[in-house]
Amino acid sequence: MTIKVALAGAGAFGIKHLDAIQRIADVEVISLISREQSKTQEVANKYGIPHVSTRLEDSLAIAEVDAVILCTPTQMHASQTLACLEAGKHVQVEIPLCDVLKDGQKVVALQKQTGKVAMCGHTRRFNPSHQWVRQRILQGEFHIQQMDVQTYFFRRTNMNALGQPRSWTDHLLWHHAAHTVDLFAYQAQSPVVKAHAIQGPIHPTLGIAMDMSIQLKAANGAICTLSLSFNNDGPLGTFFRYIGDSGTYIARYDDLVNGKEEKIDVSQVAVSMNGIELQDREFFSAIREGREPNASVAQVLPCYQVLHDLEQELMAG
Repeated sequence: MTIKVALAGAGAFGIKHLDAIQRIADVEVISLISREQSKTQEVANKYGIPHVSTRLEDSLAIAEVDAVILCTPTQMHASQTLACLEAGKHVQVEIPLCDVLKDGQKVVALQKQTGKVAMCGHTRRFNPSHQWVRQRILQGEFHIQQMDVQTYFFRRTNMNALGQPRSWTDHLLWHHAAHTVDLFAYQAQSPVVKAHAIQGPIHPTLGIAMDMSIQLKAANGAICTLSLSFNNDGPLGTFFRYIGDSGTYIARYDDLVNGKEEKIDVSQVAVSMNGIELQDREFFSAIREGREPNASVAQVLPCYQVLHDLEQELMAG
């Protein structure tokens, strides 16, 4: 059976999903939704997608659509995920699940009610570098003492990953910190029980903090220190240092080295070195097998509770 997909958001991340899906058997994107009709049609032509719209509801009305992947602005994620579930579609929403906790709670409640597969794009769970560390943890060979994480971008103007103007504003806490807060609890195999944050000045036009520091502690005693910046003029991305009882590992995207910067081969960890492809494979496998996916909306909701608590602390000053 071919799973037929609608993809919303033909920007930088939507393209990553379209490229990934081309490498997955028996999955076909039949509808593409984005803000600008002409640009959306251009992408659809390139990927051979027959239906194009600027409205998600047009795609949800197509009976043949089994599943939806949402790569839309953060502020739309929760409401669009709810719309997909209400339309009887399986849904994968890019990170973050929500930027208001109660909206994420509504998504989890509706998923339970509908029984549809609903997952969130917490890609770090799927990157081969982090999967390699995860395997050591599950085998009892490695236990995290501390994670030290740097999330650095240079984004003093509102541009996307392709250098194009954005129609929305990105957020260090609700988007970028979500990756690490979720990954820390997932890899520590222990819930976050203490969280603290401070932030730098609010940008006069973007209206967001450009620098942030977060500390986390898990119930099992593991700690995490996360530094985030949109002001960093240097190597961009997120770099994870795992400090454990039997070694140190540093993950940079899909590369992994030990504490002495000696390369670790992660090419055999999974069927691909592409985290987005592995994430999409999990989504479609869960649909076929009628099971809860890794990074289901229910599994990642505790991360958003932590982000909510941190936001309350930051607002209180």
